[in-house]
Amino acid sequence: MLGGLTEAQIAVALAAALGAAFVRGLAGFGMAILLVPVLGLAVPPREAVVVANWLGLMIGLVGLKKIIGQSERSALVISALAMLATPLGVWLLAVADPALARLLIALIALGSFVLVLLPKRPADHAPSTLETGGTGLLSGVLTGFAGMPGPPVVPYYLRRAIPPQLARASMMTIFMATSIAGVASAMALRVATVREPLLALVLFPAVLLGNWLGHLAFGKVSDSLWRSFTGLVLGISALAALWRLLGS
Repeated sequence: MLGGLTEAQIAVALAAALGAAFVRGLAGFGMAILLVPVLGLAVPPREAVVVANWLGLMIGLVGLKKIIGQSERSALVISALAMLATPLGVWLLAVADPALARLLIALIALGSFVLVLLPKRPADHAPSTLETGGTGLLSGVLTGFAGMPGPPVVPYYLRRAIPPQLARASMMTIFMATSIAGVASAMALRVATVREPLLALVLFPAVLLGNWLGHLAFGKVSDSLWRSFTGLVLGISALAALWRLLGS
C-alpha cells in the first residue's frame, strides 16, 4: 500500500488516470477535470490537486517542443498570467474546508460545461485583451485551488472558429505551464508533501499509455467529431460532479 491507500484505491486511481489521460491525448484537456474528483474520493482534495499537477507536469514534458510550436500566441500570454495567479489558488486551497473544497470543485466542473454550451463566436472574432487576461488569471487561480486550469481556457478556444490542432496545442501549452506553477506553488507554500509525487510516479505509466492512445485517436477524427467529443467530456464530468454533490 502507498501512503495508507489500499490496493483497491490504487487500482481505481490507475484506471482513472488511464481514462483521463486518453481524454487529454484526444481532446487536449480534461485530465485534471476527470482525475481530481476521482482521486478526491481516496485522498484529501488538496492532495488530489497536487497529484494532478505533478502528472500534468510529467506528461506535459512529452512532446513539449512540438506542442509549443503549434500553439497560438495567446497561449503564451495566458500561460504567463496563469502562472502568476496560481499561488493565490494554492493559498485558497490550503485555508479552505475540505467539504467546501469538494463542493467548489464540483461546481467548477459544472461551470465549464455550461460555458462550452454558449453560442460559438463569429468566424472573425478576435479575443480582447481583457478576455485573454481574464482567462489567464482565472485559469491560474483554478489551477492552484482545484488543479483544473481548463474551465476558462477550454471555452476560450473551443468557442472560436480555429482548427482543432491549433486549439489542442494551445491548451496543452497552457496546461503545461499551469502544472509547473501548481507544483512550485504547492511546494513553496508547504501544501505539498512527498506522498503526492510518489503517487504521481505510480500513476504515470497509466497516464503515459492513455495519452499515447488518445494522441493516436486524435489524428483519425474529424473536426466536428472532435468538438462533439470535447463537449461530451465536459458533459460527463459535469454530470459526475452533480451526482457527487447530490449524494454527499
